[in-house]
Amino acid sequence: MGPGSEAGTTASFVVSTLNTTSALKNITGTIVLAGAGKMGGAMLTGWLAGGLDPKRVTVIEPHPSADISALAAKGIRLNPTANEIGDVATLVVAVKPQTFPEAGPALKPFVSASTLVVSIMAGITSAALEKVCGGSVVRAMPNTPAAIGRGITVAVAATNVSAAQRAVAHALLRATGAVEWVDDENLMDAVTAVSGSGPAYIFLLAEELARAGVEAGLPVELATKLARETVAGSGELLHRSDDSSATLRKNVTSPGGTTAAALEVLMGDGGLQQLMIRAVAAATRRSKELAK
Repeated sequence: MGPGSEAGTTASFVVSTLNTTSALKNITGTIVLAGAGKMGGAMLTGWLAGGLDPKRVTVIEPHPSADISALAAKGIRLNPTANEIGDVATLVVAVKPQTFPEAGPALKPFVSASTLVVSIMAGITSAALEKVCGGSVVRAMPNTPAAIGRGITVAVAATNVSAAQRAVAHALLRATGAVEWVDDENLMDAVTAVSGSGPAYIFLLAEELARAGVEAGLPVELATKLARETVAGSGELLHRSDDSSATLRKNVTSPGGTTAAALEVLMGDGGLQQLMIRAVAAATRRSKELAK
């Protein structure tokens, strides 16, 4: 939920040039979404907004929210048995990785040899998914801006995933933002640490910037608004600009000015660079631990 583009395969995979709405409308077969929490729910919302036929979707969620339950009126099936569904073309696994040892075996009846299994669980390897559930596995890592269609997802496909299945996976993932494909699954732990967990780092930045503003004498409400809008606006500027983040930073920084004084602290010994390296390393280690 990221960096990197395809290396060694077709970088401009055909689906990336397709209209997402058309791609979703063209998907055939039953799609089972296992887990409809925040991320699973965001993906489901994106699919339906993009034109996926609700009647093609089945949701497996022991504790559905009111919003998810309400979708049954639109044609989505909620918590049927595997026998009631029949053949499943695609299973999207969006349960918490800590619950997979229990939830995984319960999903196996939904999977046949021809089923595409798309997982968005942190740390759970393709090999583990194939062993527990079967099918042809695409492992993906989205992030929470998916809820507003501005997510970034990194995906890796197992060798037995067909071009048609990869197209389906891409269309489903693309409904909530940009998608990048990699060949090396070992990169997924670092992807999780950078983009999967990354939104929390940005929210912490806004939180601490506001706190520092209060320490400098600003009223809490004003400091919070200034920090929130500064982070949001800067992110949008970074999104729209062709300049690198380093160039944009330098554009704000006048020699000997107030920004330069602050950056001397942030970029000094033990500053933001070292903190981020340690933070991403810690998240990467935890992602690897989840696979054990």
